[in-house]
Amino acid sequence: MNATTVDTFEFSRLGEQRSGVTPVASFGRLSAEAADAGGELRWSFSGGKHRMGFSQLIMKVDGEVGLICQRCLSPFRHPIDSETVLVLARDDADADEVEQKLDDESIDVIVGSAAQDLLQLVEDEVLLEMPLSPRHTSCPGDAPQVAPDKRESPFAVLKKLNS
Repeated sequence: MNATTVDTFEFSRLGEQRSGVTPVASFGRLSAEAADAGGELRWSFSGGKHRMGFSQLIMKVDGEVGLICQRCLSPFRHPIDSETVLVLARDDADADEVEQKLDDESIDVIVGSAAQDLLQLVEDEVLLEMPLSPRHTSCPGDAPQVAPDKRESPFAVLKKLNS
């Protein structure tokens, strides 16, 4: 096994930690979705137990991914800043059961593995964090937003006529 492949249940039981920095170009699926393969992702994993006793991983990922703005068609850097709790299950049936017990949308339940590549989890998380229709908050070359003149209410105008 390499440094990023772990037994998720042992990793959690021992409370291990791993972290690293990986170039976006190292992720095949992510590179195919990104506008460019530049940049890097910083990631970390911490093993432990959920308060309900389930094995869990806490995954943190941050960095930037190059995307194309769907409004102006120019490239921009999309920030990634994610922290996810991954509760481990033994198999798909166990995952469904654990998910029902947790009843918490902020926690993801995954099937644990004796040989899980942590970078695959990082790539999955970043792909899920990417917007379906990427856009700048304000496209370059856009005219600055000017607040429209506040018009007087028609009822206020009528009220003045009665005075």
